[in-house]
Amino acid sequence: MKYLSTRGGMKPQAFCDILLEGLAPDGGLTMPEFLPKVSADTLESWRGLSYATLATEVLGYFITDISKGDLNKLTRAAYTKDIFSTEDIVPLKPLSRDLTLLGLSEGPTLAFKDMAMQFLGQVFEYVLGKRRTSITILGATSGDTGSAAEYALRGKRGVSVYMLSPYGRMSDFQRAQMYTLQDENIHNLAIRGVFDECQDIVKALSSDLEFKAAHRVGAVNSINWARIAAQVVYYFWGWLRSTRKAGEVVSFAVPSGNFGNILSGHIAREMGLPIRKLVLATNENNVLEEFFRTGVYRPRSAEQTHATSSPSMDISRASNFERFVYDLVGRDPARVRELWQQLADKGEFDLSALRSSFEQRYGFVSGVSTHADRLQTIRDVHRDSGVLIDPHTADGVKVAAAHVEPGIPMLVLETALPAKFGATIEEAIGESAPIPAKLQGLADLPQRVEVMDCDAQLVREYIQSHSATA
Repeated sequence: MKYLSTRGGMKPQAFCDILLEGLAPDGGLTMPEFLPKVSADTLESWRGLSYATLATEVLGYFITDISKGDLNKLTRAAYTKDIFSTEDIVPLKPLSRDLTLLGLSEGPTLAFKDMAMQFLGQVFEYVLGKRRTSITILGATSGDTGSAAEYALRGKRGVSVYMLSPYGRMSDFQRAQMYTLQDENIHNLAIRGVFDECQDIVKALSSDLEFKAAHRVGAVNSINWARIAAQVVYYFWGWLRSTRKAGEVVSFAVPSGNFGNILSGHIAREMGLPIRKLVLATNENNVLEEFFRTGVYRPRSAEQTHATSSPSMDISRASNFERFVYDLVGRDPARVRELWQQLADKGEFDLSALRSSFEQRYGFVSGVSTHADRLQTIRDVHRDSGVLIDPHTADGVKVAAAHVEPGIPMLVLETALPAKFGATIEEAIGESAPIPAKLQGLADLPQRVEVMDCDAQLVREYIQSHSATA
């Protein structure tokens, strides 16, 4: 399997090459030359597999330059009971007759990002060791990617991490998870701005080819294809655990900000997984919901991006959306370049002529959830099922309810455990969310973070000065 850029300016490359690159050299995102197909017979043969073995099988379609034996070692190291606190790795949690949670938050940072990041930690170290080189990971986080990446990469040989986060726009628990890490290869930079501005700095520095080459800059944000591929696995897992025979369909509801998580569902559906609907749930920052409703993609400015009680979704420019548009326009890189030029010139582009294909061809439907919706959903789910959910997952549950169909399981992708958002949980149910024993006392630990203005040059200089002394 080789990989291309959504904008057409990159020669085909192998997985291990794009793993270390992040953005394509032309500013686009990497995509497989084709999306592989999984037959019904193959799918049925996977029913009894462990999560790690299933990951080997699914990822094997995308990673052909690592032997299956070595790939199996990497997945077995990434997906263990010791790391995820359960033999299942991803348990299914029934909420009602119609809704079930896909439990993606059993990892070390209590968020779904651990699912892909634990694999990335293993495969980065493997590839860097084989090539006898090092990498500078430059990333941006709205809350969960940062801690998941840092926990997966802390102490890894040949890896330095520089993680940008929006100053004052994450929960106290999210900040503590990141900033209390004292590992020498971990650098937290709190930027006076919003997540989209942090992501803009990452893209600007990653697009500076001289800087990128000098510091061997790579990415762990979902602009890195390996993140998307690793997330595809749990869609197959969810389908296998909620159906009994070939051909049965399942719908998935996904809280979405950066479009990476639900993009993995799109990839799984294109591979042949029997998915009926992909239900995209946004919070008040509803750029993606607006697109699937109207066909117009109109990102918001930093000033127009709301600070909400589901902060990891406070995103108005979805980095992974370009990958879906690439498929939507027939994998035509010239058309993608044209659309992104329109975006730069006019601040929006219009694909309303293709609206009928959103649901009919690709299964996408969408909806919005507000702060009041989140609080009510958290209360209702807790009262009716005894399960406590976090505010992002509540967005997913609220929007999913409008798209349930009789006889078709609806799996809501859990985003994080409620402990990460204590203030909202207390507002919803009048009591604090339980904190896992291994993370109690986290807020009392010393924190290490550099606060700086929203300026790419400042970040560049920080990396240069710390790389020189590394």
